This record gives sequence, C-alpha cells and structure tokens, in this order.
Amino acid sequence: MLLYKLWRSFVKEILLLKRDIGGIVIIFVMPLLLIVTITLIQDSTFKNLEGSKIPIIFIDNDKSEVSKNIKQELETSKTFQLLTNYTEKSAQDAVFSGDYQMAIVIPENLTKDLNSNIDSKVQTIVSSFGLEGDSAAVKKTAPKAKEIHLYFDPATNAGFKNSVMNSVNKMVFEIENKKIYKAFQDQLGTEENLDENKNLISFKEITPKKGPIDVMPNSVQHNVPAWTLFAIFFIVVPLSINLVKEKSQGTSVRARISPTPYFVHILGKTFTYLIICIIQFLLMVAVGIYLFPYMDLPAFDVSGKMFQLIVVTLFSGLAAIGFGVLLGTIADTQEQSAPFGATSVVVLAAIGGIWVPVFLMPEFMQTVAKFSPMNWGLNAYYDIILRNSGIGGIAKELAFLFAFYIAMVAISIFYERKQNAV
Repeated sequence: MLLYKLWRSFVKEILLLKRDIGGIVIIFVMPLLLIVTITLIQDSTFKNLEGSKIPIIFIDNDKSEVSKNIKQELETSKTFQLLTNYTEKSAQDAVFSGDYQMAIVIPENLTKDLNSNIDSKVQTIVSSFGLEGDSAAVKKTAPKAKEIHLYFDPATNAGFKNSVMNSVNKMVFEIENKKIYKAFQDQLGTEENLDENKNLISFKEITPKKGPIDVMPNSVQHNVPAWTLFAIFFIVVPLSINLVKEKSQGTSVRARISPTPYFVHILGKTFTYLIICIIQFLLMVAVGIYLFPYMDLPAFDVSGKMFQLIVVTLFSGLAAIGFGVLLGTIADTQEQSAPFGATSVVVLAAIGGIWVPVFLMPEFMQTVAKFSPMNWGLNAYYDIILRNSGIGGIAKELAFLFAFYIAMVAISIFYERKQNAV
C-alpha cells in the first residue's frame, strides 16, 4: 500500500512538471549552454601559450648583448609578439590607454654596465684570495644598478604580471650567471669548458599515468563535473516553486488530510527530481564525450568511472532536493522562493569552488567552502576523475551529502507540522 502511495505521489510530480515544459527545458538546456561556453573560454585561455601570441612593446635602448639575449628569449617563448617601433613615452601612453597589455624598456648601456659591475665584483673576490688581479679594477667604483622598466595595462590580471616579471627576472639571472662564469674564467686563466646552458638543478613534473600515457588535467575535467553540479542544484528553483504552488492551490491541504504521510510526498518529489538529475548528468557527459572533440576540445574520459560518477550524482541530487524542499516549505510565495533559490545556488557555487578554485580563496573563505554541499560533490567528482578513487575514497563526501539531505528534509517536516498544528 505504501509503495502504491509513493507511486501516485511520483505520478503527481510528473504531472506538475508537464505543466511547465518551458521550465524543464531551461533546466536541461541552460547547463548545456554554460558548459560549452565556459569550457571554450577556459580552454582557449589554457592554450594561450601554445596558440595566439600576445602583442607587447619591446624597446631596446641598449642594443647590445644582454638586450639581444632578452629579446631572443621573448621571441622563442612562443608567447609574445614583439612590437619595436615605439619610444618609451609612446609605449607608456599605448599601454596605459589599454591598447597593449605591457611594454618592456631596456635601459641604455645595460650590457656595458653589467659587464663592469661583474668584472669589479669578480676582481674583488679574486684579490681577497691573494690571487693576482688588476688593483685598479678593485678600486674602481661599480656602476649603479640598472632598471628594466615594465609597463602594464592597469586592467591586466595580477597573475599575468607576476608571470611576466618572474620570466624576465629568470632571464636576467641566467644572463648574469653566464657572465660571472666567464669573468672567473678570464681572471683565473682557466680554459675549463663550463657548460653554461646546463642547470645543476632542474624540475621534472611526475604525472599520473594511464598505461604508458601521461594523464594531463584539462578544462573539460573541471567543467563537466562543476557545471553538472550547478545544474543539479539549480533544480532548487522549480522544486521550491512547485511546493509553493501546492500551498497556494490547496494541494498541500488535501495531502495533509489524506491518509498518506507527509514524508511519502517528500519521497515522491525526491525520486522525480533524482531522475532529472541523472538526465542532466548524462546530457553533460554526452556533450563532453561526443560534442567537445568536434569543437577542438579534449574529450571527457569516463572509462571505468561511470558507476562511481552516477553514485556521486545521486547523492549530490539528494542534497539539492533536500535544500529545495526546505526552501519550498518555508517560502510563502513564488516571489520569495524563486529569487532566493537562484541566488543561494549561485552563492553555493561561488564558495564551493565551481568558479574559483578553493585554494585561491582567502583563508576564511576556504574554511567556509568546507561547509558547501557543492564543494563536497565537486571534491568527490575530482577524486574519481583526477585521482582515480573508488567509492571507498569518496565515502566521507557521500556521507556529508546524504546527511545534508536528511537534515533538510527533517527540518522541513518539523516546520510543516508546527505550521499546521491545530
């Protein structure tokens, strides 16, 4: 008998959804548009170093060895397109007005003064060991340190600024090291062949492997689960609106006086919207697998992970449904539930790491993110997709999501009983 009542509650929810076909289409189509748009934007950003070059202004007032080395490094980086027909003043105006992102100005006599500075310091060091050296060079005053001027568009991202400045610092540091080696060779009269281009310490990234192939993270692996979660939680809006409609149309009154317990109506809504969540997830995965390769994007790889991903989707759907039920139970009008539901989902997405990675947030917000159900779901997806975890590895996140659903439904039932107590 209870199963029959549950079935009738499920059918009732389907009939309610059929009355708003436009809203259901939006629930499915909007996330698909978001995932395609955001992934294209992010992927083009990730490929920026491999594809189109950033035009920057390069002014060489030195016209000697050091400036030529810096120019060569910038040109071979495949990141920048150098523009040279500018003066420092015109370059400053062009950059500050937003025409270009940056300008690099190499000062006059940079190579000459750098050589003099290095020779002076090397001579001082050699003389301190009692070795022969040019005493005049020791007494000679070292030239003043030179400055390479960097102009940035005020709207330029801080991360881009830091990246460029670190690159320039690295180039200058390597040039100085080579010259110091050469200066010591000249002073000591050695002909030892120092490999100037070989670093004593280098970096090697160790990546996860799938067979002989390195597994490299990409924009698709973030955007498919992230925007799937956003779509799942966006069902809060239609779910809460339907609950409010039931109250305004008297459906909830008939449900209360019927012999069917209130929790059965909640279960009917849960099963109905879980089906919607699964359909949303399958559509997102289908876009990632079949559509993205035609758009020059990496395909979304779910081989051997589909079952685990569906489990995470189900538990994330439960959390979203619980939140929607609570909102629809508390709200009195659609004008309350719709904007609050949409805004709350955006806030949960923001603090949950959907838009900005959690590690880039301030410390306080990183703590807040730990309480976002979207963050639990996103971490579970990441553990499966990027860290190859099984169900056991995501048990904690699944438990949090299920506990969130139980808590939301329990509060809803308690509130509903209190409001309708005679």
